[in-house]
Amino acid sequence: MIIKYLDFLGSFPTYRKCPDDTRPEYAFIGRSNVGKSSLVNMLCGYKKAAKVSGTPGKTQFINLFLINNEWLLADLPGYGYARVSKTKRRQFEQMIRDYLNFRDTLACVFVLIDIRHKPQEIDIEFVNQLGKMQVPFVLVFTKADKNKRHPELNDENLEAFKTAMLETWEEMPQCFVTSSESGLGREELLGFIDGINADWAGQE
Repeated sequence: MIIKYLDFLGSFPTYRKCPDDTRPEYAFIGRSNVGKSSLVNMLCGYKKAAKVSGTPGKTQFINLFLINNEWLLADLPGYGYARVSKTKRRQFEQMIRDYLNFRDTLACVFVLIDIRHKPQEIDIEFVNQLGKMQVPFVLVFTKADKNKRHPELNDENLEAFKTAMLETWEEMPQCFVTSSESGLGREELLGFIDGINADWAGQE
């Protein structure tokens, strides 16, 4: 897939405020500071599509982008730690839960996992929640370029995450390993989206 067109549709406080659309929508979410904005920018080929910040919790709304007039990308607030009040965090959680449950055109959720770390309980809990809600998702491991001194840790942490998931899951969802700096995984992610888009079009 070649991305020729990107349009920022706006930031929306709830799924109800999001524009009605019939095209497939892909949501990107992960723990705060997982590198989500950098990944979105790498994927889209636009350096400033999503705002990159070293401070967790900068994304506080549902940010929607229209890609190639064919599909929508939803940049969601991160879960877990962020420099916001408990009340604000609960609002984020409710907004995300409602979006995942009720956004009719949601085709797939891309759950971002920092490959530099061993399995985090909050990530496992989130994917288990997606399973209970029967929301389709894949795992996207980010920052593969950051373990330069010990690249073997990438494989070890990836396998450890799979092992942790298989304690409650019968099989693993599809997984992608990415680097926003090198572009690793970009073609695979876009190809995956392309495949769902084709299936979506065939159902119309």
